[in-house]
Amino acid sequence: MGHKAGAGTAVASVQGQRLHAWCSDITGGVRLALQVTPNARKSQVIGPQEDVLKVRLQAQPIEGKANEALIRYLAELLDVPRSRIVITHGHTNKRKIVEVQDASLTADAVIRSLLALVA
Repeated sequence: MGHKAGAGTAVASVQGQRLHAWCSDITGGVRLALQVTPNARKSQVIGPQEDVLKVRLQAQPIEGKANEALIRYLAELLDVPRSRIVITHGHTNKRKIVEVQDASLTADAVIRSLLALVA
């Protein structure tokens, strides 16, 4: 059974625009708050929960493999080069802050793209 796109998300209104707490515009790109679960059967976006977007990854959390897999996965989903994606916080934690450094991306576009993938 899948999640509804807005279920369980913290939403704020800024200048008439609905923003999810897990995705925000930053100078030159977008910041994502993620909760990553490694060792999954397949990599997939699970959906928003409270202030994070839950993501499952096939990779194991050994020697940075899950972090590398997260960067590859996000690059593929958002159609940006891997070099533009940086984990800024949470390198050894399930909760991570990731910055996608691409001025052409907006939080609204990223939210729509990622929520469209929720099963």
